Amino acid sequence: MRSLDWWTIGIYLALLAFGWLSVCGASYTYGDTDILSLGTRSGMQIVWIGTSVCLGFVLLMLDDRFYDTFAYIVYAVLLLLLFVTIFNPHEIKGSRSWLVLGPLRLQPAEFAKFATALAVAKLMSSYGFNIHRWKDFATACAVVLLPMLFIVAQKETGSALVYIAFFLMFYREGMPGSVLFTGVAMIVYFVVGIRYEQTLLLDTGTSVGKFVVLLLVHVFSSAMVYAYCKDKRQALVMIGYTIGATLLAFLFAEFVIPFDIVWVQLAASLFLIGHLAYNALRQRARNYFFIALFAVGSIAFFYSADYMLNNVLKPHQRVRINVLLGLDEDLSGAGYNVHQSEIAIGSGGLKGKGFLNGTQTKLKFVPEQDTDFIFCTVGEEEGFIGSASVLLLFLALILRLIKLAERQTFKFGRIYGYCVLSIFLFHVFINVGMVLGLTPVIGIPLPFFSYGGSSLWGFTILLFIFLRIDAGRNIVRT
Repeated sequence: MRSLDWWTIGIYLALLAFGWLSVCGASYTYGDTDILSLGTRSGMQIVWIGTSVCLGFVLLMLDDRFYDTFAYIVYAVLLLLLFVTIFNPHEIKGSRSWLVLGPLRLQPAEFAKFATALAVAKLMSSYGFNIHRWKDFATACAVVLLPMLFIVAQKETGSALVYIAFFLMFYREGMPGSVLFTGVAMIVYFVVGIRYEQTLLLDTGTSVGKFVVLLLVHVFSSAMVYAYCKDKRQALVMIGYTIGATLLAFLFAEFVIPFDIVWVQLAASLFLIGHLAYNALRQRARNYFFIALFAVGSIAFFYSADYMLNNVLKPHQRVRINVLLGLDEDLSGAGYNVHQSEIAIGSGGLKGKGFLNGTQTKLKFVPEQDTDFIFCTVGEEEGFIGSASVLLLFLALILRLIKLAERQTFKFGRIYGYCVLSIFLFHVFINVGMVLGLTPVIGIPLPFFSYGGSSLWGFTILLFIFLRIDAGRNIVRT
């Protein structure tokens, strides 16, 4: 008990307290006389909180080596549960992610996070594992992606996207920065390309979105030659030819004959890719080859994403993306939740309307206001001060987890710790951004705040396993 990190436990209890108050505010109806009744959500949340604290205590009583020893078994059991859930006949809100056991409903996807974190920590801490070997890195990615695929099959895309957070841990453990950069670049291509696809570049008849994306591909590829191949001359040659050709094409299209400059950019891209492949063969340098693959993959990703958005995604999914990118308003449809949430947060002002006094939430204007959109209740009742306090508590938890992860004496503990903080960081960033209209509405809970037993138990297990591992870091093994 003396070795436990009581600061983290204190933050955990504070978040539980704030979370319960928020559930009360979000689920309270004018005229309710007993918010502690088990017939109300606030009353049931007390049950979930109580059982979570007891569960955390049990986890602290186990030997810390238990989690390392049985990591693969726990992972296999959760994979089996995820697979069985795919064929679950009970569909709730269009998702088959729930197992219904009488009055109890459990969501295995919430528990699969800690199981995956244990399994990937076990794998990466094993003797001989090297993340710089593609075979080892691919195996670690497979451990993460397998539950993700099962969750997608349950029609629970939001929960599946959480597993992207594991790549932050991979980066900390030595994953090449180029992999992380590629992921960020893909997001930039998608947002810029789709957002400005229908906007024309002056009088040239060229899509601004496609023009900017292809220009970015040229710039990024040249910068990577400079950064990873240490070849300043080749980088300048590439950027000079591609941008020079683009500029000449723009001037010709603007002042002589209007035409689509994208065709010239695609030709310049072919030149760039061919030049990279030639240098890879001539100098026998793999980095040139990988940069060529980056350029090909970038162009292929953008055009395939455009095709997927317009021809594969369902109408309601396409509308959600368009609303997020500002292409559609749709305040009565896909954008309704976010719009009402923004109104609730904005109406709270600096100090808020007070506990149980929020009008937007009491009149049920915000759908899912006690689960995915619970942060709007904090903003309305507690105002900017309360919202900032909650975010500071989450920041304190993240910083504390970084400190705990870095002081681990065994690789297993450090990797698991970074898995935990990556998952928490992803949940907080996406959920709060979703409520504020800054990130897509993908339906993931805010840790320790959103109503429900599965998410609360899942986050508690995730955190307290790490606290137990940390408590045993200095034990002398015989």
